[in-house]
Amino acid sequence: MTEFFRQGDAMRYADDSSPEAATGPQPPSRADGEQGSSRRSFLKSTSAGVTSVALGASVAASAGPAAEAAERGRPATTPRAARPLAVTPACSGQETPASIEGPLFKPHSPARGDLITPAIRGVRLDLAGVVYDTACKPLPETLIEFWQCDQNGDYDTQGFSLRGHQYTDSRGGYLLKTIIPRDYWGRWGQRAPHIHTQVQVSGGPLLVTQLYFPDDTQAYGRDFAALNAADRLLNRACTIGLTGPEGGRYTGTFDFVLTTTA
Repeated sequence: MTEFFRQGDAMRYADDSSPEAATGPQPPSRADGEQGSSRRSFLKSTSAGVTSVALGASVAASAGPAAEAAERGRPATTPRAARPLAVTPACSGQETPASIEGPLFKPHSPARGDLITPAIRGVRLDLAGVVYDTACKPLPETLIEFWQCDQNGDYDTQGFSLRGHQYTDSRGGYLLKTIIPRDYWGRWGQRAPHIHTQVQVSGGPLLVTQLYFPDDTQAYGRDFAALNAADRLLNRACTIGLTGPEGGRYTGTFDFVLTTTA
């Protein structure tokens, strides 16, 4: 059995038999099933009925594009075969840029995809995406850790408010229900609103990065364009694709691309 744990400034998987092994979150497919939960996406197929065409009072109803074309006096056409979709149309194959972890990471966060608790009053955000490798192959059972400050610019250092981890589903997807964080002052000056993340596939290197918000984001009366421009740690390649707000809620997308070998 393998476990995921943090050592120094990095997190990695290790064998239980190793004296360095420590307790940490495990994907739900493991034997004990104590940590994590996967959200499965299912494809549904539909079938189309054949339209009956009346050709005359003494002729029984016939079906299909050939009969319809004959009735209208034009030759039947054979539908073109549907083009196969690209494996990952949104995947660039470029590894997601890394960033600093910061001083406020806490290990052993709860396994959950919904970070909204009664004390959280900020602008809601539903963030979803897919984790890919650099060949644009989705990565199921990938660990994603999230942590952020609240609507006042404060991090919870006593508990686990706005902190949690999850594992990607069978298609490499994740869904996070949270809020848009506020800007705050820290050791690197004034920070633009951002969400901290750590992403790691089993046996692979750890990606530590931060996700940012578009300049036209509207929350807490803050000027996101000015905040983004002043933040020297900000990387525009890590900007969330945002739509809304609708009903006071934003919907965001961000796909991670990982290197899976050290």
